[in-house]
Amino acid sequence: MQTLRNLIPGVLGLLHLGVATRFRIRGAYWRWRMETALGADRDTWPSAGERLRSILAYGAWARRLRKAAAAPRG
Repeated sequence: MQTLRNLIPGVLGLLHLGVATRFRIRGAYWRWRMETALGADRDTWPSAGERLRSILAYGAWARRLRKAAAAPRG
């Protein structure tokens, strides 16, 4: 259920990050992000399904953070 809640905000957040990084998925930022989140040793990475859930959760978090930063302060 959590994955469904993160689906649309996660995709939108990842889309925004993709635009910001000009979709250079193999670029420095995305390499650093994957290594930071999952480690350098691919043998220890979680399953593909768990990685997908984590990536969507990250995208949703990035979207919430961006929206909070843009919210008017009063």
